Amino acid sequence: MALVKEIMGSSMTEKSPFLASNVLKTINHNQNQLYLNPLFVPIDNSRSAQFRKKIPRRTPVVVAAISEDLAKFVKAEKAVTFKVRAVLTVRNKNQEDFKEAIVKKFDAFADQIGRNVVLELYSTDIDPKTRAPKKSKESVLKDWSQKSNLKSEKVNYTSDILVDSDFGIPGAITITNKHQKEFFLESITIEGFACGPVYFPCSSWVQSTNDHPKPRIFFSNQPYLPDETPAGLKVLREKELKDLRGDGKGVRKLSDRVYDYDVYNDLGNPDRGNDFIRPSLGGEKIPYPRRCRTGRLPSDTAESRVEKPFPLYVPRDEQFEESKQNAFSTGRLKAVLHNLLPSMVASISKKHDFKGFSQIESLYSEGVHLKLGLQDDLLKKLRLPNLVTRLHESSQGGGLLKYDTPKILSKDKFSWLRDDEFARQALAGVNPVNIEKLQAFPPVSRLDPDIYGRQESALQEEHISGYLNGLTVQQAMEENKLFIIDYHDVYIPFLDRINALDGRKAYATRTIFYLNPSGTLKPIAIELSLPQALPGSQSKRVVTPPVDATSNWTWQLAKAHVCSNDAGVHQLSNHWLRTHAAMEPFILSAHRQLSAMHPIYKLLDPHMRYTLEINALARQNLINADGVIEQCFTPGRYCMEISAAAYKHWRFDLEGLPADLIRSQRHGLKLLIEDYPYASDGLLIWEAIQNWVRTYVTRYYPDSSDVCNDRELQAWYAESINVGHADLRDKNWWPTLANGDDLTSVLTTIIWLSSAQHAALNFG
Repeated sequence: MALVKEIMGSSMTEKSPFLASNVLKTINHNQNQLYLNPLFVPIDNSRSAQFRKKIPRRTPVVVAAISEDLAKFVKAEKAVTFKVRAVLTVRNKNQEDFKEAIVKKFDAFADQIGRNVVLELYSTDIDPKTRAPKKSKESVLKDWSQKSNLKSEKVNYTSDILVDSDFGIPGAITITNKHQKEFFLESITIEGFACGPVYFPCSSWVQSTNDHPKPRIFFSNQPYLPDETPAGLKVLREKELKDLRGDGKGVRKLSDRVYDYDVYNDLGNPDRGNDFIRPSLGGEKIPYPRRCRTGRLPSDTAESRVEKPFPLYVPRDEQFEESKQNAFSTGRLKAVLHNLLPSMVASISKKHDFKGFSQIESLYSEGVHLKLGLQDDLLKKLRLPNLVTRLHESSQGGGLLKYDTPKILSKDKFSWLRDDEFARQALAGVNPVNIEKLQAFPPVSRLDPDIYGRQESALQEEHISGYLNGLTVQQAMEENKLFIIDYHDVYIPFLDRINALDGRKAYATRTIFYLNPSGTLKPIAIELSLPQALPGSQSKRVVTPPVDATSNWTWQLAKAHVCSNDAGVHQLSNHWLRTHAAMEPFILSAHRQLSAMHPIYKLLDPHMRYTLEINALARQNLINADGVIEQCFTPGRYCMEISAAAYKHWRFDLEGLPADLIRSQRHGLKLLIEDYPYASDGLLIWEAIQNWVRTYVTRYYPDSSDVCNDRELQAWYAESINVGHADLRDKNWWPTLANGDDLTSVLTTIIWLSSAQHAALNFG
């Protein structure tokens, strides 16, 4: 709709290259005068015929046209200037610290003495005399000092720009910020041209010339493929991309807008000791996707770390906006407090015993404070009176220290113990992507038997035959009744190291499910495996549903190990790797190779937003040495090595919905389990994304050769593979990008992963 708004013009666009629609037009009906500003000449209508007779006929250059009878003509060889108006929408911060407030007042004063925000408008045409893009005279924003104290969220500033009558259509605008403080520019609208208002979407921080002397370039919302770029915009298009790529040198400042690549060499902190050393991820030794380069100086073995609360570099426009930052900070504070207070109490209290499940329930009903039974005198010992008071008050009223109650527990607090809920979570929980149809029984490992022992599973037919409603295992498999979640090969290579960690114990699990006639799943066997202790030995055990109280708790413990495995795979592989880390190279390359004018950039931009910032915060707080992931997940310090091992089997061409669960039907797919919300709803979303992308691609690439000839598009895809996923660049499974269907498939997959797939894995 925005595009339609921008390309609509009046019926008079054919008569004049511009129309002064933004300037004052006042009609005095008594005097029959038309006031046009600029270059107003009052014309007496009674003498208009005589006036026309005295002017020799020649091709006119029209200054402003309401009717042919009321036009002012000038010699064609002399360009006439006129004014158009720029309206800039600037978004204010809701909360400013003292320093920002002082700088803002200084900028208001400096603006009055010439330290302004300067604009320059560029045409889509080339000046035939200079062979350079046509551009306007420089102009400054009005009323900055007067409006600097406005408290509204958005403030509109105006500027009158002087352009030549043969300026043509505006396609770009540059902004030079001579203030001390950056500002967030939401949009620019240019009024006064015959084509109607021209809209420039910005949503960007404009830095001070103290930090970045070069003017910022913004393009109108009219998309152009590279070969369709108007002559007047070609140089600016290339210049903007060059600025975004940077030179790969130096330490990045928080105000920079440079997108570049690096390996994950900042997860460890060797300066804190050997326990905090972590291997670099990315490269021949440990393949991994690339991350955004910060340029921080290295220590002896890794890149120097930036510890919280200091921010990691991401390009300035990738940082959270204020509302997003506030919401994120609130959630992070709550998470920190949930870990902080128990740790503080544990360091003081001598009691570390676990009394029962009632303590877990109290986390939801009473909060951390009451759950731990803290007394006021204990709080006073912490020597943090203000913080303690706030924590104490929050605890008393629930607040930050009270955990959100899962919906399933609000109805039945013992539901998590039941087999039907355990199975339901495999289809509709936070990690619904690992269940698959059982293809072979017993299951077989793909690991090297010389290193990890026998490939055959300990599962036998007698373990599960009593739960198949009279079917044999083979019959149940043929009727698509048996399913499996197999984490054996994921964990076996790491179990010796994990189990050597203090307080960490794990098995590698396989879980077999049976599909009941009612359409619901039921777990019928769990295999628990350890690495072979000696060559030829086997450390595997099969647990089946309980028959008495003793076997009941053995069964519950086996399910707990499955959940522990599942939590690690969910977070380290499915969530972090597939929807965050593996997407970062495509995002970096898009900013480096696709102009903001490119239609594919415009399509991808909403789905790329905030990912780089979230990934940077994850490197700082979540996946780093002794971070949240290592503290909370069983693999501990080996978490990211498990993620890297999963990357070796990552395939972009298989990143759609799981193909082994589906067969041909309406969507080209049929589910083997009807009650599978992730897949059944996901197929509808996938189809909608695919149809939209196909329509969009067809609009801009009507011929298949157009995709091959788009140099920016090809550079984006090639760099994503060869640089961003350099460790897998030689794999033959990478899709080609030779026609519209290829492009539709690639874009649909990227949008699916960064939107719907991420939502399912992040929120459940």
